[in-house]
Amino acid sequence: MAVRRDGKPLERRAELERFLLDVERKALRIASFALGQRDDALDAVQESMFKLTRYYAQRPASEWPPLFFRILHNQIQDFHRARHRRPVMAVFRPSGDQAEEEADLLANLPGAERNQPEVAFERARNLERLSQIIESLPRRQREAFILRLLEGWDIRTTARVMGCSEGSIKTHLSRALHALRQQMEDPS
Repeated sequence: MAVRRDGKPLERRAELERFLLDVERKALRIASFALGQRDDALDAVQESMFKLTRYYAQRPASEWPPLFFRILHNQIQDFHRARHRRPVMAVFRPSGDQAEEEADLLANLPGAERNQPEVAFERARNLERLSQIIESLPRRQREAFILRLLEGWDIRTTARVMGCSEGSIKTHLSRALHALRQQMEDPS
């Protein structure tokens, strides 16, 4: 078996690099949504990858996903704590790549209504409103909503990553959905 100067097998390193490449986009999407600012999200993901590599690379590869997302969750928590120490106004706006992807999605919708400016304006307004409502949710509800419904994780994995019970995840999600429905139905 080939070994690097630091004593780590090359195969293990390649396996870890593949894992990090596979998880990078998902982690960035989660961090961007949770933090609202792409630069903070990039920092959180990079730091999470570094910590996984430094402290847990020797663990079995099957343990890396929950470990990585737990580390990412903790990094996001740290960013939120830092913001409370120094208030910063942050508004979620799609970055260049994200904005282009959303524009492509809207442009490829079926039907003639996509060409109507009123429909496009209403859709954009609804997406903006939904984004604001999600941002206004309490942090734990927002995390449960993002991980369970937007990322499609099961309750057990979500609970492990968030460091709470499965019942808590169900409660957070239920409250988040109730708040979203209530605020989306309210015309004000």
